[in-house]
Amino acid sequence: MTCRGSNIVRAVGERYYIHPQKIVVQPWRGEHHVYGIFMIPGGYLNDKLFTVTIEGVGTFCGFVDFAGTTVADGVRAKPGYYLMKALFQTRTAVWLIAQGKGDELKQPSHWRLGYAKVEELKR
Repeated sequence: MTCRGSNIVRAVGERYYIHPQKIVVQPWRGEHHVYGIFMIPGGYLNDKLFTVTIEGVGTFCGFVDFAGTTVADGVRAKPGYYLMKALFQTRTAVWLIAQGKGDELKQPSHWRLGYAKVEELKR
């Protein structure tokens, strides 16, 4: 789904942003095969939405799913961190690949997830 910055729910307080540790782009395998795995420090919560920005096309949103874990798809969380899987819409991925943007979709710098300290979320 496309998104605008105003559509993303943000927690109050200082924001931090990260890029994924791993990206999988295999839309030919069906739903839930285009995703990124993000590593988030313990004591912090993510925005539940992430963005993928492709130059010349726009910014797309996806949902962060998958309960926090320490191991996912060959990625191990560092001590004190947890992993979250961010699902990107399959049909949007297919469309981007058809537009010649598949390599850009695979670049971690194009994916971004925000997070904040748990205490700041309660304000």
